[in-house]
Amino acid sequence: MSGFLFVVPPLVGHINPAVGVAARLSARGHRVAWVCADPALVRRLAGPDADVFACAGPVPGAEGVVRPPGLRGAEALKFLWEWYLVPLAEAMAPGVRAAVQEVRPDVVVADQQAFAGALVAESLGLPWATSATTSAEFTGAYDGLPKVAEWLRERLAGLRARIGDPAGTADPRYSPHLMLIFSTPELIGPQAPLGERIHYVGPSLADRPSGSGFPWEWLDPGRQKVLVTLGTANTDAGGRFLAECRAALRERADRVQAVVVDPGGTLVADAADPLGPAGPVDPPGPAVPTHPAGPVDKDVLILPSVPQLPLLERMDAVVCHAGHNTVCEALWHGVPLVVAPIRDDQPVVAGQVVDAGAGVRVRFGRVTAARLGEALDTVLHDRAHRVAAARVGTAFRAAGGARAAAAHLERLAHSSP
Repeated sequence: MSGFLFVVPPLVGHINPAVGVAARLSARGHRVAWVCADPALVRRLAGPDADVFACAGPVPGAEGVVRPPGLRGAEALKFLWEWYLVPLAEAMAPGVRAAVQEVRPDVVVADQQAFAGALVAESLGLPWATSATTSAEFTGAYDGLPKVAEWLRERLAGLRARIGDPAGTADPRYSPHLMLIFSTPELIGPQAPLGERIHYVGPSLADRPSGSGFPWEWLDPGRQKVLVTLGTANTDAGGRFLAECRAALRERADRVQAVVVDPGGTLVADAADPLGPAGPVDPPGPAVPTHPAGPVDKDVLILPSVPQLPLLERMDAVVCHAGHNTVCEALWHGVPLVVAPIRDDQPVVAGQVVDAGAGVRVRFGRVTAARLGEALDTVLHDRAHRVAAARVGTAFRAAGGARAAAAHLERLAHSSP
């Protein structure tokens, strides 16, 4: 059997896709270990028995790595690299080296944004695979932006000189041995790169801790259902947007029910004021369950977190920030989207959704309840969007997900000297 070391940033959206792959490898008798700056997060997502090596590194939300909420475009990209990705790689490198010495893996599986995994593996002569949990790097996002592309190359060259092999040549974002892309060309589009080492495996969905207490009996079979979520990293920016969503959904309460994920509690705080932005909250009827996490009424359920995968099986549309995992999970279930990208890779992913015909894009910072309502009506009632979402979902399922990714990693391990 072989050994695999997963090197991941402390980000839910980057760990979750790897969880299913690691589980497949473990079930086939391979040794699997992890390196992360937040071991508790890995164990929460991968299970309490996960073999996790701690390393240093900034954790999002901690002091010094809180992103100014107004950053967009090139400034947001610069902040991401200078204040997070590059410092993360430098901080992780010693821990990654120590883990390699302990585990002695046959293959290092490096998240595309955990540069330390690739650079340390290259410097030690180990084969490494790229785990690409977002497809944004494969859409020609920097075409026509030569100065941006050159700036990124300079950052990576400096990083290699400090923590890797100065004589190395591989871009740590793109392994020369194996690239696992958790999407398919049906979503990425015709610009999706091809090559012997490139494998599109689709989303890697694994059983996740779903918590308890979700009031499944609250769901009304007579109405369409919408999930609104901005993921786990956008609490600071989402208050106004969620309020507009809630207003749009209440206007459609005769035919739509909504589940709104509000980890920061912004809507709960508003609801405490009967004259707040959303207006009065309807009192629950006798058959409506109560829930300690937020106001529950017959039309809009507000919770800090939800069991997203099982919930998507019952949804008719999703409103989200175009985070890659949320988009892929919705499309896996054939659910069309309203996407409102905020920053980072989200505008690229939103463009993929629209180009695939599987959703409608709105402007996160300026959208109104009226515009959101129009977009929702479109994806709920225009059959073409649901057909397109189903087409992408079919491609996702055929790609093989975690099973296919694990098989590719096994072949890489077996072919290595």
